[in-house]
Amino acid sequence: MKIGEIRQYRLKLRTQSPAELRDELVKLRKEQFSLRMQRATGQQPKPRQFADARRNIARVKTVLRQKQAPGAGGSEK
Repeated sequence: MKIGEIRQYRLKLRTQSPAELRDELVKLRKEQFSLRMQRATGQQPKPRQFADARRNIARVKTVLRQKQAPGAGGSEK
């Protein structure tokens, strides 16, 4: 993903409800599984696709966690 695409994706994620984020997470995990199956069956998906899928899953999880605990600001000691 390019920088502009990442920014747009993050903005899209922040405007979605938690239920929509969970649906997006399921979709991304299915995509990741599909990539693993392609690699296992001898097809050669691009390595960048694995990294993009993993990072997008992390982005969705981060936004979902922030929405679930909005007062947790991340300043724990």
